[in-house]
Amino acid sequence: MSATEVLLVGESWQTVELHVKGFDMFYRGDYTEGADHLRDALAAEGVGVEYMPCHEAASDFPETPDALGAYDVVVLSDIGYDTLAIPPSTFNDFERRPNRLELLDRYVRDGGGLLMIGGYMSFQGIKGEGGYRGSVLEETLPVSLDPFDDRVERSEGVVPDIVDPDHPITRGLPDEWPHFLGYNRVAPDDDATTLARVNGDPLLVVGDHGHGRAGAFTSDCAPHWGSPAFTDWGHYPTLWSNVVGWLADG
Repeated sequence: MSATEVLLVGESWQTVELHVKGFDMFYRGDYTEGADHLRDALAAEGVGVEYMPCHEAASDFPETPDALGAYDVVVLSDIGYDTLAIPPSTFNDFERRPNRLELLDRYVRDGGGLLMIGGYMSFQGIKGEGGYRGSVLEETLPVSLDPFDDRVERSEGVVPDIVDPDHPITRGLPDEWPHFLGYNRVAPDDDATTLARVNGDPLLVVGDHGHGRAGAFTSDCAPHWGSPAFTDWGHYPTLWSNVVGWLADG
């Protein structure tokens, strides 16, 4: 059997800093990718991963069913609605381009898998700027989204509760998981399955969508919400390989 193939999209950002030294000031730019934890964990479990950071996804995210069909699962992590909905060629040159969100929904309906992982630009995100509420992907995902800023910051750390230890994703994982430092608040759909909760809210929710499957993991796969205790957890690779394996079997 061939390995599960995953397209991991997001988990990157540019930073512009203003440094002020008395009368003088200067700007400094930086670029960071946060995908290594998840990418390395999946690779260690034999999962094939192609990584597409946010700035590349803006132009290069697949625009045809055949291109999406090269992957068993698409993972969106900390990448906002606008990056996928507004290709640069549309914004800058007024070109008509395929609707990539509708293509992604169709991909799942036809048997593909989709996972959204939490972050400041996931679900509704910081100040609502994640922007997925009311989009076709809210219909694809097994959760409903808040209309505004959906972040729950928990600087003291909060430990999940496992709701369904017998599901193929959670079976064999310990009951006690490491703490998280925050998450996006969502509501599970009526026909969805909640596997884990954090602070009484959904942490891991999965469900069917057409012939495919979709999942929502509302905290982070990397810091800061994904604490070092989580990313260094011995069961971290197993958790993610279980998630994408189940999504790919739709």
